Amino acid sequence: MKKIFGNTGLILAVIILIAGGCETVKKTNKAQRGAAGGAVIGGVLGGVIGNNVGKGNTVLGAIIGSVVGGVTGGIIGNKMDKQAEKIKNEIPGAEVERVGEGIVVTFNEKNPDGSKMGVYFDFDKSDITSNSKLALNKLIQIFKEYPETNLLVEGHTDDKGADSYNLSLSERRAMAVGNYLKANNISSSRLTINWYGEAQPKTENTSDANRAENRRVEFAITANEKMKEEARKEAEGK
Repeated sequence: MKKIFGNTGLILAVIILIAGGCETVKKTNKAQRGAAGGAVIGGVLGGVIGNNVGKGNTVLGAIIGSVVGGVTGGIIGNKMDKQAEKIKNEIPGAEVERVGEGIVVTFNEKNPDGSKMGVYFDFDKSDITSNSKLALNKLIQIFKEYPETNLLVEGHTDDKGADSYNLSLSERRAMAVGNYLKANNISSSRLTINWYGEAQPKTENTSDANRAENRRVEFAITANEKMKEEARKEAEGK
């Protein structure tokens, strides 16, 4: 996943540099530039990330499926920037990636900063641990601060054990997280809860460290229809 985002960032940077130096683009108004840029960037994002969605990356698929593009998409992206930054600052155990008009948040057993602040589970368990509650409580407060978003929750495992058992384990864990969110007043209408067992590894299951990354809970955060409509109205006024 990190490789995907790195390539996307490089391509977007090239597009911005080309657009910035084009005299024709300079003569267009802000709305026209936004619409054109949104179409180009949306196409590039779809091409780069789409290949990986085909391999089973459903959090990215959810983000691509919600893309608006143009000036409207840029306004949504700005709002997502603020939310992503808040998650990074308040939950050090979260791996936060801004993609297009959405956010991917990953909690695994190999936190980037070496902390134990995250959403993880004891071996072969699906109970929400006390440490996991600390992270989820912070996340819940941010979700409440930004209520105009839809939330996809996914459970994943490594490849140890039978496929069917891992699928069941990932279901129990994803449902445990989803139920905890609902019990803390996150509306079920915002939530989609999925589970995939070992079918969507983030990295190859070739070492204990890699398997720890694959034992994870992921969130995709996307704009709901209210946010999209408000962004459209704001874009019309630009």
